[in-house]
Amino acid sequence: MQITLIAVGKTDSAELVKMIAEYEKRLKHYINFKFIILPDIKNSKNLSEAIQKEKEGELILNQIQTSDTVIVLDEQGKQFSSVEFSIFLQKKMNSGLKNLVFVIGGPYGSSDSVYQRSNQRISLSKMTFSHQMVRLFLIEQLYRGLTILKNEPYHHR
Repeated sequence: MQITLIAVGKTDSAELVKMIAEYEKRLKHYINFKFIILPDIKNSKNLSEAIQKEKEGELILNQIQTSDTVIVLDEQGKQFSSVEFSIFLQKKMNSGLKNLVFVIGGPYGSSDSVYQRSNQRISLSKMTFSHQMVRLFLIEQLYRGLTILKNEPYHHR
């Protein structure tokens, strides 16, 4: 199985970029992982939130294949403990999926079309995080989940 993370816009913080790269490197020891960063929408300051989300949604949907299982990160989605998330990942791997796609929308969230295409919504917390920080948190949780499945000491129970 491959895990793909699709996110909108570049990360401005050099520190976040460095930490994301570190967990990406670690993650690749366990699973095929691809991180797709879509460009920011041009002239977004002149667009309404709805139009910006729609344009971002089109870019996201262009990256998704019909056979992909799509999980959208959303504050209203299902929450997991780290162990529960590892079990979720194991079930996806056991199901024979080719590509599990996680989507992090832009600053205003995801478009209705992305939600309609998704198979599930998950939430990392009831708190709101910047869409840039969520990238790091998700990649770290993917890594943590896979180390839990391998019974490695990264996660302390």
